[in-house]
Amino acid sequence: MYFGTLVNMKNIQLLGLILVVAGSFLPLVHVPIIGNWNYWKLDHYLAIACWIFAACAVFGIVNSNAKVVRFFGVLLILLFAFTLVAVKMQSLEYFSFLPFKSWREAFAGVVKLKWGWAVEFLGAFLMVFAIGSKKVNKRTQI
Repeated sequence: MYFGTLVNMKNIQLLGLILVVAGSFLPLVHVPIIGNWNYWKLDHYLAIACWIFAACAVFGIVNSNAKVVRFFGVLLILLFAFTLVAVKMQSLEYFSFLPFKSWREAFAGVVKLKWGWAVEFLGAFLMVFAIGSKKVNKRTQI
């Protein structure tokens, strides 16, 4: 029973990792006229950081080290939160030429976040909160 729960935990963490990597190719931001952007179109360096963190999490999953997986899962959540703040600030910066703050905010509001973020965060949270049962079956089997 113990090894079954350990494998189950690894499968959940692996599912979370797959969601994070797949989510980086999904539409994350919609910019009018230009279209949808994924992580690579948003910023190359942030996409590379996301994939490096995911690769390090694979190392933790393969070696059954839950602490490493959780650490990189938390780093991914922080990276995604940073990216969301950066997208909002950058959209305000794009329209800094407008004379009134209300106009800047109105035009920056046309940049919409898409459903890919839900997949990204779900995958990272699965990596962080996947826990295995530490109970060992006390029955002796003959």
